[in-house]
Amino acid sequence: MEFLRGVLGLIGVLCAFMLGRTAAFVRKGQLKPTRLYAWVIRCFLCLGAMTIRHAVDITDIATWTLAAAVCAIAFWEASRQKKEEPVHLDLDTEGE
Repeated sequence: MEFLRGVLGLIGVLCAFMLGRTAAFVRKGQLKPTRLYAWVIRCFLCLGAMTIRHAVDITDIATWTLAAAVCAIAFWEASRQKKEEPVHLDLDTEGE
């Protein structure tokens, strides 16, 4: 049973990552809000299902904290402007 709690926690953290990215894209206007609602439901179902058979313990609190941190980092990462690196073509054939 502890294995399943770990799997649910991992899926919940990954859903939190996607929740943060989707929230940033919804804020930019690139995605519809219904996608955001879907990730919110998935995240809360996975993280909430960890407490069905057990009382809230340090594992739950650590997983929820990690999920919140991952969500914030994903939101920050997706909302930043990415710098495009210039393409360098090496057409020098002296070495051959």
